[in-house]
Amino acid sequence: MQIEQAVSALVKEISPLTSGEVCSLVNATGRILGDDITAGISVPSFPKSAMDGYAVLASDIEGASSEHPVKLQVLECIYAGDKVPAALLTMRSLEGCAVRIMTGAVVPEGFDTVVKQEDTDYGEDVVSIYKAQKPFVNYCKVGEDIAEGTLVLNKGTLIGRSEIGVLASLGVSEVKAVRKLRVAVISTGSEIIDVGQELGEAQIYNSIAYTLTSALSKPSFEVCFSSVPDDEKAIVEAVKKAEETSDIIITTGGVSVGKKDLLPRVLETIGAKVVFAGVNVKPGSPTIGAVLNGKALLCLSGNPYAAVANFDLYMGHIIEAKTGCSAFVPVKERAVLDSEFGKPSNVRRLVRARVDSGRVTILNKNQMSSVLSSFIGANCYIDFPQGSMVNPGDEVDILRIPEALL
Repeated sequence: MQIEQAVSALVKEISPLTSGEVCSLVNATGRILGDDITAGISVPSFPKSAMDGYAVLASDIEGASSEHPVKLQVLECIYAGDKVPAALLTMRSLEGCAVRIMTGAVVPEGFDTVVKQEDTDYGEDVVSIYKAQKPFVNYCKVGEDIAEGTLVLNKGTLIGRSEIGVLASLGVSEVKAVRKLRVAVISTGSEIIDVGQELGEAQIYNSIAYTLTSALSKPSFEVCFSSVPDDEKAIVEAVKKAEETSDIIITTGGVSVGKKDLLPRVLETIGAKVVFAGVNVKPGSPTIGAVLNGKALLCLSGNPYAAVANFDLYMGHIIEAKTGCSAFVPVKERAVLDSEFGKPSNVRRLVRARVDSGRVTILNKNQMSSVLSSFIGANCYIDFPQGSMVNPGDEVDILRIPEALL
């Protein structure tokens, strides 16, 4: 089975979240938007000046130049936050007049352009204008940024600083967010121990759990991790316990064909529906995708690189199926290869690399499944097709690791 087929089959089995919660704007960063947002006001809601200068009629300053300035009577001075003086509101004609105006201030109705002060003599009662200009120069129209009634943000958007800024500009103080996804990471293996403990003979630290938990240590998730030895009963109990409280369950280790690879039997015991088992990709071909009571169960290799690479392949799609948010899905791009790769692979292969400005470099030649350190600096995978042979300068497919997971 190909990766794309495995993804498609898995997401069809996943039940989306239907519950949400109200979240204050100051606590919304990193959350997933639970409803569409439509602008209740225009931004700006009044015509405003983009410069310190003079609000005038463009027709009054036609032909103005430094040699032939146009002189206008200055009626008022308006600062940002000032209301338009009542006297201006009742004037029948503004011809031959100007208003001194500061950046962000209301442009009084009737004036249609703002001359920046550097193109004047800074006059207080009478100002000389040294430049002609068209209407609406240095003039921010109502709704120039956002028009009232516009769909601004879609449900499923991952809220970042830009989204927060836009919501604040609309006066939105709270939003509906998707409930936090609860993810359980279960590491299997009698050889793994937690960091902080003294490393014994034939033991390794549980680097995978920390890597995956770090990727999900975001406001949109609640993550817990645990480890169990290579014992079928212990693994069954751990998965059943996780299923009670979690939306997504990730296991690492025990998915291959060795005597201690117990996950296939565990899944059968707990009644999980296996959607795929074994994918044409290196690393991580033994990865298993399953569902248990509508919840995704992703069983990854115990090799660090294989686990992380396949987590990146599938987890974003699982999140999207649960929440409608695509920010965690790897994006396929094309880039020019800057590195030697070597012999062709007998299967489709993912090679960790770094892409910048359309060029991709393999930072570390050691691409073994057990090696995690060569992930440092990587932001993508080169997706080499089965049997491919490429050289520096060739275009290749890459899967960019989403910023949201790095």
